[in-house]
Amino acid sequence: MFNWFKTALLMAVITALFGVLGAAMGGMQGMLLALAVGGGMNLFAYWFSDQMVLKMYKARAVDEKSAPAFYNMVRELAGNAGLPMPRVYLIDEAQPNAFATGRNPEHAAVAATTGILSILSPRELRGVMAHELTHVKHRDILISTLSATLAGGISALARYAMFFGRHSRGRGHPAIGLLVAILAPIAAGLIQMAISRAREFEADRGGAEISGDPNALADALEKINARARGIPLQTADAHPETAQMMIMNPLSGGGFSNLFSTHPPTAERVKRLRALVVR
Repeated sequence: MFNWFKTALLMAVITALFGVLGAAMGGMQGMLLALAVGGGMNLFAYWFSDQMVLKMYKARAVDEKSAPAFYNMVRELAGNAGLPMPRVYLIDEAQPNAFATGRNPEHAAVAATTGILSILSPRELRGVMAHELTHVKHRDILISTLSATLAGGISALARYAMFFGRHSRGRGHPAIGLLVAILAPIAAGLIQMAISRAREFEADRGGAEISGDPNALADALEKINARARGIPLQTADAHPETAQMMIMNPLSGGGFSNLFSTHPPTAERVKRLRALVVR
């Protein structure tokens, strides 16, 4: 429940950044235009994101004939979660990873790499797919799209402010306006990533409930974390905006870059899952 509250709070803060940036520009016309453009782009992405991402990763649809064990596992878990059967895909990539996409449970898809199927036991894979189905159940794609719309609109507005702000009729100090235009997109990006982290914790907890085995997902996360770092995922590197969809961050990097990670630290995720067993 706290993560839901934190998500709502972060969404309110990121929305408030529009007002701050608009005030720095000294007008509302540019803000409304940027929001309209960003909203239109993300509305398109909301309706067609599943098709775009699956095509981007060259995902191939499978069924109970082409991948019976995997397909039937997803069907069982979807039944446990009270969800319609999603479309099921495999991605021919060595990096162990998985994601869910689709605008709602009736138009959902889950995908896993062949790499994750090769390193996880059926029990561990079951925990991973339960996590992904929790994203579907919680409509996290909608939340991600809304946060992306707001963050994208702020970035567009900031560019407008930096390039055209000097023509505005605002009364604010130009240096302050420029500083806000630079910092607002960074703040929006950090908030968007915080929202993604909150949703990952919720999906871990929900996945443990659906599978009935918190340790299975914890074991899977530890194994994926150990293997994924040494195996590149070129599509994710070329399209880093898709990183937030994965069960594990597919991008390389550490240290300061962890501040900008869309995923919580694996150790913390595992700790929370293990704690569910002893309750």
